Amino acid sequence: MLEIRQLSVAVEGKEILHDINLRIGTGETHILFGPNGGGKTTLLMTIMGFPKYKVTQGKIFFKERDITKLPPDERARLGFGISFQRPPVVRGVKTSDMLAACLRKRASEEEIDRLAVKADLADFLDREINYGFSGGEIKRSELMQLMAQKPQLVLLDEPESGVDLVNIALIGDMINELLEKSCPIYDRKCMGLLITHTGHILDYVNARTGYVMYDGRLACEGDPHEILATVREVGYEHCVRCQKGRILDDWDKIK
Repeated sequence: MLEIRQLSVAVEGKEILHDINLRIGTGETHILFGPNGGGKTTLLMTIMGFPKYKVTQGKIFFKERDITKLPPDERARLGFGISFQRPPVVRGVKTSDMLAACLRKRASEEEIDRLAVKADLADFLDREINYGFSGGEIKRSELMQLMAQKPQLVLLDEPESGVDLVNIALIGDMINELLEKSCPIYDRKCMGLLITHTGHILDYVNARTGYVMYDGRLACEGDPHEILATVREVGYEHCVRCQKGRILDDWDKIK
C-alpha cells in the first residue's frame, strides 16, 4: 500500500534524508529505530506531506498512486493519520469537538463517550485540547482521535516517550486496536509505521519489520527484536560502522 522509492528530503535547504527505500504492505506494522536527530521524524512528516519538508528526489506511492506532491489534507482524506511526538496545545477547542470532527458522519454523543472511556479520558472531553494534560494523557488523546478517524495508514512518532509504565500498557492496547491486531493479517485494512528511540513499545505492539535510521539513511532492515537486541548491546554507533562498511563494499564492486 505504501511505497517509497529513492526518497531524498531537504529542510530549509539542508538535505536530511538520503535515498530512502521502504515498502509497507496492507496489514503490516513496521518500526523505525534510531538516535535522536537521525531523520526519523522528518520521514514521517514527509509521508504526511507537510510543506516544510521538500522532496528533492524520489517518489511516494499509496495504493500505486503517486502522492509525492499531494498536500496533507488530501493525504488525510486518503486515509493517512499521524500522532505527533510533541502535539500542540489547541486553546479554544474542546477535546469532544475534535473527536466529533474526526468522526465526521459517525459523530454521536454515544460514540464520543465510548472512545473517551476506552482512552480513560472521560473527564477530559470538555477541556481544551492538550491544555494541562500530562504526557500520557496527551498520547492517549492523540490515539483517541486516530481511533475516531480510522486511518488506513497510521504514523506514530515515539508513542512511548514521556509515558509512565501505567499509561504505556493502555497506549499499547489502543495502538493494537488501531492496527487491527486482533484480526488475521489478511483481514486487516490498516498498516502502521512507528518511530521509537528506546524500543519499549515492542513490549506491547508487535511489528513485522524493523529499520535503523542513522544520519538520514536506512542503515539496516530485519527482525525488529533482533535489531533492538543488537542496538542495546553495541549502540547505534555500530550502525554507522556497519553502514560505512557497506558503502565501501559497494564502491569496491563498482570499481
